[in-house]
Amino acid sequence: MGKTTIILGLESSCDDTAAAIVRYGPDGLSAVLSSVVVGQTDLHAAFGGVVPEIAARAHAEKLDHCVEQALTQAEMRLSDVDAIAVTAGPGLIGGVVSGVMFAKGLATATGKPLYGVNHLAGHALTPRLTDDVTYPYLMLLVSGGHCQFLHVRGPDDFSRLGGTIDDAPGEAFDKIARLISLPQPGGPSIEQAAQQGDPTRFAFPRPLMDRAGCDMSFSGLKTAVLRARDTLVAAQGGLYPQDQSDLAAGFQAAVVEVLAEKTRRALAQVPETKTICVAGGVAANMAVRTALETVSRTTDTTFIAPPLALCTDNAAMIAFAAAEQAAGRAPDDMTLSARPRWPLDKEQPAMLGSGKKGAKA
Repeated sequence: MGKTTIILGLESSCDDTAAAIVRYGPDGLSAVLSSVVVGQTDLHAAFGGVVPEIAARAHAEKLDHCVEQALTQAEMRLSDVDAIAVTAGPGLIGGVVSGVMFAKGLATATGKPLYGVNHLAGHALTPRLTDDVTYPYLMLLVSGGHCQFLHVRGPDDFSRLGGTIDDAPGEAFDKIARLISLPQPGGPSIEQAAQQGDPTRFAFPRPLMDRAGCDMSFSGLKTAVLRARDTLVAAQGGLYPQDQSDLAAGFQAAVVEVLAEKTRRALAQVPETKTICVAGGVAANMAVRTALETVSRTTDTTFIAPPLALCTDNAAMIAFAAAEQAAGRAPDDMTLSARPRWPLDKEQPAMLGSGKKGAKA
């Protein structure tokens, strides 16, 4: 894409159905013309988490409406679009399939080129869209399903420096919220409760801080919160609101401290990099952002965090990633497949092991 291009992006990898129109200008004039995100919180509320089958069905029902709204907001018609981009993985396979099949139908009907995009690349390249960050930079991608440090050297050139060996922070936030009877989604609930809590009341561990490198683990922290909760319930017959707030504050403080320290270690691995970026749903947590800003100040680096609306899953990042990568790749054809697993760093072994369908992360 050597000229200004209009890209329609589609995202359906988890529980947000999204469509967006992005104008991509090689001269740095890229802009989000519209961004529509329809959540599914109400659909999954009774189940304590995302139900893949329900999510996939909702995506299939809402994708066309999201595209229509995105075009209306951008004051465009489908004929004005130059290319179609869609998340092709990783994610909940039913949702990814819904998006890929819908995008294929649009591409076939309109004759527009089709680009399958790695969802993680969308997050990792977002600072280029929002702040025109130059390569290379350090990206902390921290979300419900992923947590890793990436050295981003180009549109499709990612080196993983470390990441979680078990639960992602966003997943841990959701699980802890359920453990202490806070509503879903867990991230905002934990953050709100923590504002009234004492982060020092419970001595929660900071996993892997005694291990070199920047790998992380949150499973043991989750277990420590469970034990603290059970001790309180056994002693007093339940949890009081202050107990919930203190547990939330202690858990959040532990996660934040781990992320901050591991970010320092990741920076030490790439001393030539002077920009720290963060993306993913957990990047919306203000305690996380504040801690990373402190790391930035103490390491003489620049800290970049996208607007909150572009931290969580959205389609603008997918459209932009496709445009960034288009110069180095051909469009996809109708053999484009949905992928539940799709690591960005193709050289490193999988952190979470591999299944029959390949590396998970």
